[in-house]
Amino acid sequence: MNNLEDRLLVGLLEAAPDAMVCVDGGGRIALVNAQTERLFGYGRDELIGRPVEVLVPDQVRDLHPGRRAGYVADPRPRPMGADMQLAGRRRDGSTFPAEVSLSALGTDEGLLVTAVVRDVTERLEIAAERERLRSQAERDKLERQLHQSQRLESLGQLAGGVAHDFNNLLGVISNYAAFAGEGVAKELPDRRGHAVRDDISQIQQAAERAAGLTHQLLAFARQEVIQPRVLNVNDVVESVEQLLIRTLGEHIELITDLAEGLPLVLADPGQIEQVLVNLAVNARDAMPRGGKLVIQTASTDIDEIAAAGHAGLTVSPGRYVAVKVSDTGTGIPRDVMERVFEPFFSTKPKGEGTGLGLATVYGIITQAGGHVRIYSEPGIGTILTALLPVTEQAPTAATAPPPAETQRGHGEIILVVEDEAAMREVTRRILDRNGYHVVAAASGKEALHILASELEHIDVLLTDVIMPHMQGKELADKICFLQPTAQVVFMSGYTQGLLGAQGVLEPGVRLIEKPFSEASLLAKLHEMLNTR
Repeated sequence: MNNLEDRLLVGLLEAAPDAMVCVDGGGRIALVNAQTERLFGYGRDELIGRPVEVLVPDQVRDLHPGRRAGYVADPRPRPMGADMQLAGRRRDGSTFPAEVSLSALGTDEGLLVTAVVRDVTERLEIAAERERLRSQAERDKLERQLHQSQRLESLGQLAGGVAHDFNNLLGVISNYAAFAGEGVAKELPDRRGHAVRDDISQIQQAAERAAGLTHQLLAFARQEVIQPRVLNVNDVVESVEQLLIRTLGEHIELITDLAEGLPLVLADPGQIEQVLVNLAVNARDAMPRGGKLVIQTASTDIDEIAAAGHAGLTVSPGRYVAVKVSDTGTGIPRDVMERVFEPFFSTKPKGEGTGLGLATVYGIITQAGGHVRIYSEPGIGTILTALLPVTEQAPTAATAPPPAETQRGHGEIILVVEDEAAMREVTRRILDRNGYHVVAAASGKEALHILASELEHIDVLLTDVIMPHMQGKELADKICFLQPTAQVVFMSGYTQGLLGAQGVLEPGVRLIEKPFSEASLLAKLHEMLNTR
C-alpha cells in the first residue's frame, strides 16, 4: 500500500461518523479514530495498547474477554449483542447505550478486529418519546371513551326520570282526550261536533308522538321495559321492508341481502323494527339527491382476539348475528363521530330532527346484549353494524289479541295503586266504566290498610312500579303473601330494573306499559284473568 493509499485510509477512518476501535488478537487496542476520542473522552495515546475492556462498563467487564474470544474463534461480520442491551464506558465512568458492529481483518501481524461503536442515546430517547406519546394518545382515547360512556350513562339516567313523569302525564292527556271525544260524539253527532272532534284528534296524535319520544328516550337509556322473544332477524327485516320503502321515498333504492340459515336471537321485535326505521330515516336525510340503502344480515363468530380489537366496546367472544346498514349519503364529519350516540345531539338544522335516532339504536342494541359499531367517510357514506348475540332458546308462537267486545270485566275487584293522582283517577275511570269494581290507593301503605280494613279479597292488584316509600314490587310481594290467589299487573314505562335485570321482564311478570290506552289495559286484564 503506497503513501497515497495510506493517507486515504487514514482520512476515511478519521472522517467516519462512528467510533472505530481496532483490537489485536490479544484484546489490546491497536488503532482508534477521532470519533472514538470524542465519544469515550480518552486521548488517542491513552487508549493505544490498553485492553479494550477499558471501554466496557464495570458490571459486564469480567464477561467481555470470553465473548471476545468467542468472536475471534468465528470472526464473521455481524452486529454484537443483538439480543441484549449494550453500553460503552466513558473516561469519567459514565455509560451510554451503544450499538456495536464487528468485523475482522487478517494482517501480517495477525487478526485485527474492528468494532464500530455508535451512541444510540438520542435514538432511544426518540423511541421512548414516541412510545410515551403513543401511550398517552391511547390513554387519552380511553379517557374520551370513558367520559363518553359516563356522559351517556348520566344522560340515560336523566332521560329515564324525565320519561317516567312524562308517561304519566301523557297517559292522562291521551285518555281524557278519548273520553272527551266520546262525549262530543254523543252530544254533538252532527256537523257541529266535527271541528271539536278534529281538535281532540290533534291532541291525541300529539300525545302519541310525545309517547314515541319518551319510548326513544327510554330505549337510549336502556331503561325501557322490553319483552324479548326468540326471533329470526330476517323475519323482522322482511316485515318492515314496505314501511322502509315508504319512509325512504322513490329517490332511494332499498337493497336487502339476507343470509340464509341465520341463527336466532333473543330480542324485542318491535325494538328491532324501531332500529331499522331510525336508521332508514337517518339515511334518507343523508341522501337528499338519492342513493342506496343496503341492509345485510350475517352470522359471525368473534374470538377473544377479535373481541379485544373492538376499541371502547366490551364485546364478549361468541356467535353473533350482524345487521349491517349502509348508505351512500353525505357521511358523518369526523369531529362529531364521538357524539353521534348522545341524545338530542344532531347536525341537522333546528326543528328538523330530535337527535334521538342513533341514541335510540345504541340503547336498544345494548339493552339486547349486543354492540354497535359505526364507520363513516364524509362524502362517501355511513355503515352501522349491530351485533346481536345468538340464543339457543327455542322460539315461541305469538298469540293473537282477543276481540274487543269480549274484554269487559264482570265485577272483578281491582285494587289500583298509583301515586300520581290524575293517573290514578283516569285508570279508575277506565276500569269502572268497563265492568270492574275498582278500589284506588295513593301508596303501598294505603293499599295495605285498605286490604286489611275494607276488602276481604281482591282479584287483581294493578300497581305502579316506581312509587315513594314502597315500590310496586315490594307491595305485590306483601299482598300476594296475604292473598295468594290475587293476580298482579304492574303499570310503568320506567322500572329502574325492579322487574328484571337489564330491563327484561322476569318470567311470569305481567306489565302494561305507560302511557296505555283503554283498549290495551282491558286487553291485558282480559288476558290475565282468562289464563288463571
